[in-house]
Amino acid sequence: MPEMPEVQAHAERMTAALAGAELEKFELLNFAGLKTFNPPPDGAVGAKLESIGRRAKSLLIGFDNGHTHVVHLMQGGRLRPDPKRSKKPRNGIARWVFTMEGPDGPVSEAWLLTEAGTERKAGVWVFDGDPTEHEPLSKLGPEAIDLSRDEFAELLGAQSRRLHGVLRTQGVVSGLGRMLANEIIFRAGISPFANASKLSDDEYDRLHESMIAAVTEATEHERTLDDIGKSIDRPSMVHNRSGEPCLGKIGRKKCTDTIHTVEYRKYTVFYCPTHQTSGKILADNTTSKFLK
Repeated sequence: MPEMPEVQAHAERMTAALAGAELEKFELLNFAGLKTFNPPPDGAVGAKLESIGRRAKSLLIGFDNGHTHVVHLMQGGRLRPDPKRSKKPRNGIARWVFTMEGPDGPVSEAWLLTEAGTERKAGVWVFDGDPTEHEPLSKLGPEAIDLSRDEFAELLGAQSRRLHGVLRTQGVVSGLGRMLANEIIFRAGISPFANASKLSDDEYDRLHESMIAAVTEATEHERTLDDIGKSIDRPSMVHNRSGEPCLGKIGRKKCTDTIHTVEYRKYTVFYCPTHQTSGKILADNTTSKFLK
């Protein structure tokens, strides 16, 4: 699933491509893709595009009539230019057609929302006024990248749960997902199964520093791309590196262990036993403690 860095970079690409555009048409291609009923999605037709921003993992397409289209890509969603404008595009959910001034007069450009896979959860929410006052945005926690060290520690300290799950909970800290959770915890040298409420001050320090660094580096990488890439192609120190040598250090020495995993039905936790768990192997069963 695209996380904060991928969505932020994509919002910036769309802003550059659609500056000064006016919404010419909105086409709903899959009824289930529209998550709200009022105002209607075509209510912004004729309005100018005011901004394309981000909140957590959602794109916010704002128009100067006060309407905002909130787009969540979920696991397999993508929002891309659509030069073909097929009547029945594969996996199509919705299409925006914009008009803007070109060197030789007005030009029309379409962008298509699609979703691959079987989950079918990507969609569009339409709001009049502040979209953050409505679900799904109203239940989000603060943006991870905006939190100070003390704010971050306070939020985590109130969660007596496994650290990996806490970082992925959008109602606690928003914008982080599976990959970033793996990367942040690995960089901090902490077990993904550690209780978030029982970390030391030093561990909170390392986690916050690791979070800022991981998000910043990922965002800078995404800005070099023309589109949202695949998770497997994103640079990582631990994520998607099962069985590969650990890139961490134990003190000043390079770790000699390999990356291990804990497999769940919908996601995988990647970690290094030597670097993060004092050599202990984590159990696959979520109700188990460390394997002895």
